[in-house]
Amino acid sequence: MADTVVRSPAVGVAMLFIVAGTAHFLAPAWFDQIVPAWVPNARVATLVSGAAEIAGGLGVLNRSTRVAAGWGLIALLLAVFPANVNMLTMAMRSDAPTLYTASLWLRLPLQALLIWWVWRSAVRVGDQGVR
Repeated sequence: MADTVVRSPAVGVAMLFIVAGTAHFLAPAWFDQIVPAWVPNARVATLVSGAAEIAGGLGVLNRSTRVAAGWGLIALLLAVFPANVNMLTMAMRSDAPTLYTASLWLRLPLQALLIWWVWRSAVRVGDQGVR
């Protein structure tokens, strides 16, 4: 396992998602507030997405699960995109500081960059059998 982790370009992806997923359990109220109103239970959505981030992050560390975990993380990034849009909408409605609102606008295309990074580091690399 250590050899897999040390040489894998997916380590950065794994660490990002493990840390982000852990944050969902350490500060769930913050995540609950950005869940769109149409989601029936914000807390469940927060905890499920946090668990999925941790599982996906751990999954990309292992060659045998890397591709599936990468696809799972890509699906997760697409699934949580409405929360990013909701966060921006809430900021604009509340007259949040300009810099904060601008950062949320920049966050939207960042999602596509994260998807590319996961694909490049976990899915594509895993498909090629590279460690």
